[in-house]
Amino acid sequence: MDRAAAGGPVVTSRLTRRQRRRVSQGIQYAVFVAAVVLVAVLADWDRLRNQFAQKDLASELFPDIITVALRNTIVYTLSGFAFGLVLGMVVALMRLSSVAPYRWVASVYIELFRGLPALLIFIFVGVAVPLAFPGTEIPGGVYGKVALGLGLVAAAYMAETIRAGIQAVPRGQMEAARSLGFSHARAMVSVIVPQAFRIVIPPLTNELVLLFKDSSLVLFLGVTLSERELTKFGRDLASQTANSTPILVAGLCYLLVTIPLSLVVRRLEARTEKAR
Repeated sequence: MDRAAAGGPVVTSRLTRRQRRRVSQGIQYAVFVAAVVLVAVLADWDRLRNQFAQKDLASELFPDIITVALRNTIVYTLSGFAFGLVLGMVVALMRLSSVAPYRWVASVYIELFRGLPALLIFIFVGVAVPLAFPGTEIPGGVYGKVALGLGLVAAAYMAETIRAGIQAVPRGQMEAARSLGFSHARAMVSVIVPQAFRIVIPPLTNELVLLFKDSSLVLFLGVTLSERELTKFGRDLASQTANSTPILVAGLCYLLVTIPLSLVVRRLEARTEKAR
């Protein structure tokens, strides 16, 4: 006679949902630890250290990697971001315009420059523009070309971000402004756009992080020693020394900027979500 027939307690082998979750988490942690241990055991750390972590070679990169390469990277990024923000604002307003040709032009621009790789845009700026307009120089030399190349790419994404921010502002804001005697243009500038920018600050900051990394495409424009950015600087010295330490140091310089910016994005997103 079994225990159930005898009236004794029935013992079940099924786990509760919480127990299954704990078992699943334990397995995942065990797999992660096993993977880390496996990599630590199998990797040839001496060869990696010799190729990527030569202290003497790394010290020789300073201060030029900061005063020249990092400085140029920041200048390229900020100039491209500024140009892209202005152009993106114009394209976003064209996208929302009641004039059909404006909407068509804005839509074509957005689809075109979001669909093309950034590298092709830089080649277009560096090669096609001088061929199309002989004798015409882009103001600012390489800095102007970089601002134009990065800005054209960024503006397509920023335009959609800004448009979404404008449409996220309640319609009652426009109606209230018009009832106070504001024209449509003044209401947009004074009421709608400021509120939209408070909404889109996190994604725009994230776009700044992406532009900072895309600035590495400057090397395809043919820059001088004083115009090199981090990637070009690291690649040149890695070729000269036959060692990859300069590339690693350049990568750390990127992280020196992108990690704080990413933290700022998270704080802004959290603040925006809390405000909502």
